[in-house]
Parts: sequence; structure tokens; C-alpha cells
Amino acid sequence: MVSTATVSSKGQITLPKRLRSRLGIQTGDLVTIEARDGRIVIQKAPHIFELIGIGGRSVGAARERKRMEEAVARHVMGKDE
Repeated sequence: MVSTATVSSKGQITLPKRLRSRLGIQTGDLVTIEARDGRIVIQKAPHIFELIGIGGRSVGAARERKRMEEAVARHVMGKDE
């Protein structure tokens, strides 16, 4: 599936709805963006818990999950503490 998007004056694009739906990308999801062989490749980033295999069922898991997601988001945005 090929789609087009316009780059705004701020360098932003909007991912077309049919691509977001097809890839399961929802508001707030992280994506990876990579330059590869003269192309830009955008992929849905795996959720941190998918990477480490945690189901998030223990007491306090929601708080820990939020803390970890915020840390990953800061890292991705280059705002590590």
C-alpha cells in the first residue's frame, strides 16, 4: 500500500488513516523512523512490555508501567534525565 503525505512547514506529516488502521497505530503510540537506502521507514514501535515480556498484572504494575513508558518516551525524544 502506497500513500502520500504533505510535509508541513514544521517538518510534520500526518499518517493516513488507512495506514494507521492497517498497522494498529493509535493516538499516543510511538513509531520508529529510520533512513534506509534513500527511503524513510516508519514502523510502530513495540511496547516496552512486549519487549521484556511483562503482563502487568502485579500490584502497582500500572504505576510502574506508566513510569517506564514515560522514561522510554523521554529517551526517544532525546530528553533523558
